[in-house]
Amino acid sequence: METEKFKLKDIGFGLVVPVIVGLIIVAFPAILRPALDSWFPPPNMMTGDPGSPYAFLTVIFTHGFAQMVMFAVPLILGLLWNKWAGGCAGFIMGTLYYMGMAGYNIITSLKSFGVEYTYNLYADPSFIGNYIVCGILVGYVAGALNNGSYSFKRMLGAGLTAALLVGVLQFVFNITVAFSAWMTAGDPLNAAFLTMLPMIILGIIAPIVAKVMTWYGIAPMKH
Repeated sequence: METEKFKLKDIGFGLVVPVIVGLIIVAFPAILRPALDSWFPPPNMMTGDPGSPYAFLTVIFTHGFAQMVMFAVPLILGLLWNKWAGGCAGFIMGTLYYMGMAGYNIITSLKSFGVEYTYNLYADPSFIGNYIVCGILVGYVAGALNNGSYSFKRMLGAGLTAALLVGVLQFVFNITVAFSAWMTAGDPLNAAFLTMLPMIILGIIAPIVAKVMTWYGIAPMKH
C-alpha cells in the first residue's frame, strides 16, 4: 500500500499544533501561576496569613489542569482502545508526573520552610498512589467498563465512573497516608472539592474528545 502523499495540513497537525500545545502547557506554571498568585494570594502557613478565599482557583487552573491532561491520555486510550492500553499509558504518564511533581514540591518546600522542614516527597505514599496507581486505574477501569464501545452514553458512563473512582482514592490518600495529611485536617470539604472538581470535569470532557476522535477516524485499529 502506497504511503499517503505529503499535504500542507500535515505541517499544521504535525508541527504547528504540537508546538502551540507545548507552549500553552509551559505558560501555565511560568505565566499563569504567578499572575493568579498575585490576584489571589495563597495562605502562608509560616505567618498564619489565610490568603485569598479564592486561592483555590490557582490550584484548579494549575495543578488541577495538569492532572486533567495527565489522566486524560490513559482515559481516552482506555475508551478508544482497551483496558490494557489505558492501564499502560496510565503507568507511563503517572510515573512521569509523579517524578515531576515530587521534585517540584520538594523545591517549593525548601524555599518556603527551609531544609529542616522538607520531606522527601519521592517517598510520599500519596504521590505514588495519586499519580502512578491512579493513572493505571483510570485507564484500565475506563477501558474495562467501555469494552471498545463507541456509544457515547457508555463512553461517558465509563469515563465518569473511572474519574470519580480516582478522585475518591486521591482524596482518601491525601487525608490519610500523605505526608501533608495534617494540612487537610482543618478543612476536609475544601480538600475534597479541590480533588474532585478536576476529575469530574475530566470524566465529562474526555469521553467527548474520544467520541469526536471516532468521527474523524482517529482511533486505534481493533484486531
